Amino acid sequence: MIPNVLTIAGVDPSGGAGILADIKAMSALGGYGCAVVAALTAQNTQAVTHIHPVPVEFVGAQIDTLFDDVTIHGCKIGMLGQAPVIRVVSDKLAKRCPAHVVLDPVMVAKSGDMLLETRAVGELREALLPLATMLTPNLPEAGVLLQGRAAEHIKEMRQQAERLRSLMNHDGQRWVFLKGGHLPGHETTDLLHDGDVMIELPGQRINTRNTHGTGCTLSAALATLLAKGLDAPEAASEAKAYLVKAIAESGQLSVGHGHGPVHHFHAVW
Repeated sequence: MIPNVLTIAGVDPSGGAGILADIKAMSALGGYGCAVVAALTAQNTQAVTHIHPVPVEFVGAQIDTLFDDVTIHGCKIGMLGQAPVIRVVSDKLAKRCPAHVVLDPVMVAKSGDMLLETRAVGELREALLPLATMLTPNLPEAGVLLQGRAAEHIKEMRQQAERLRSLMNHDGQRWVFLKGGHLPGHETTDLLHDGDVMIELPGQRINTRNTHGTGCTLSAALATLLAKGLDAPEAASEAKAYLVKAIAESGQLSVGHGHGPVHHFHAVW
């Protein structure tokens, strides 16, 4: 079966991040991608110049209309931007109960531009974290969610992964995928934690500027692989391997003059 996988996120016109990147990753990994537009941006590989919110009622209407017709096997949540959008997404998903909800707590673009209002962080923590079956923050995002600073070494990452897991719903299988790409040095170890098991996913930094949309791509890959029936450790390992290869092959593309996109279709083109 080809799973139907939904992304609820923002639009990046350059195609490197947001729902366009998500659909590419879902397609490359064998899922049928669906999308609900939660925010609009004027964005390229160098900067986010404008953000235009999507009316809350319309976000809700998109979700209801889609779920009324299409069986969704997995869902990822990316950029939502504002607290009212977070609330309507959480309300709708709580009623629809998709089996897999991967939450990428998008806060800052690769360019450094803010993508989530500061006042909306608490809403994300309280309304969306309990719905997530997998949470995928990078280190700065984890620090914000925990109302502290970013971890600076693997020991602190372990502690933060445990604290993040405690914020999630305790029913069923729930995982934190804490991304270590912001650690100093050449190691890029990620952690996968379910409240009991702590799994290290080692990696090496790749020398490239083409890292636009890596978080979007990883969370979309995870949602797709989980929807295909892989368990969380298998999905995490395969999603990371896919992303690493997409970064390594990104030099085949020539998109923009800043942080270029990864090569989602490296195994196809």
